[in-house]
Amino acid sequence: MKRSAWMVALALGLAMPGMAAAPDFQAAVTAPGRPADAVKMDEGRKPAEVLSFLGLQKGMSAADLVTGSGYWAEIMARAVGPKGKVTAFEPNQFYTSPEEQETWKALTARRPDIRLVRYPFEAFAATPKSFDFAIISLNYHDLYWTSEKYHIPRTDPAAYLRTLYAAMKPGGIVGVIDHVGPAGDTRAIVDKLHRIDPATVRADFKAAGFVLEAESPLLANPADDHSKLVFDPAIRGKTDRFLYRFRKPR
Repeated sequence: MKRSAWMVALALGLAMPGMAAAPDFQAAVTAPGRPADAVKMDEGRKPAEVLSFLGLQKGMSAADLVTGSGYWAEIMARAVGPKGKVTAFEPNQFYTSPEEQETWKALTARRPDIRLVRYPFEAFAATPKSFDFAIISLNYHDLYWTSEKYHIPRTDPAAYLRTLYAAMKPGGIVGVIDHVGPAGDTRAIVDKLHRIDPATVRADFKAAGFVLEAESPLLANPADDHSKLVFDPAIRGKTDRFLYRFRKPR
C-alpha cells in the first residue's frame, strides 16, 4: 500500500487492507448512557472527529492520560470494542472530592471494562510497550505547573515523556490537545494562563523520540485571545486548541 493512501485512510478513519477496522465514532459518542455534563462538552471537543483523525482502531489498547471525569476514556472504551481495552490514568492529587469520586463510581458502573490507575502527579508510571494509543487532552501544560494548593511539586516533563515513550508499543499513537499559549517562559505562562506554546510541545515530544505525524485545525479558534486565562468566562470551553498526532517509530 502506498504511504499516501494509508495516510488518507488513517485521517478519514477508513479501514484499508492490513489495518484494523475503524470504529463507528459517532455511535460511540451518541449511544445513550453518557452523562449530560459530558454530552454538553461534545460540541466544543468534537470527539468523533478527533479520534478519527488520531487513528484509534478497534481492538487497540488505549490510555487516557489525566482522565479527569473519564470523558475520553468512556468514548474510547465504546470505540475499541470488546477486544480492546482502556486504561484511565489520574493523578492522586486530582479528583479527590466526594462529588468527583461519585462521578467515577458512576462511570465504572457503566463501563467496568475501564481500568483506573492512580499515581503521584510527579511520578507517572506505566508498563513498557503496553499501549497502541494514548491521548492527553488539555493537560500536558500541567507538567510545567506547580501548586501548593493542589500539592503539585515541580515536575519534569522530559521524565514524563520518557515513561510515556517506553509505555507505547512501536508504531503507537499519542494524541495531544491543549490550549494555545504565547511564546516565552513556559512555566510562567502555564502558571498565569494554563496555556502552552505549541512549539514547546513539539520540541518536547521530538526530544523524547516521538515523530509529529500530523496536526489538525479541528479545534482551532482564531478569535481566542491567547493572553486570557483559559478559565475566563469569556473564553472557557472555546479556547484556541492545537491537535497533534505523534507516533513512536517502529
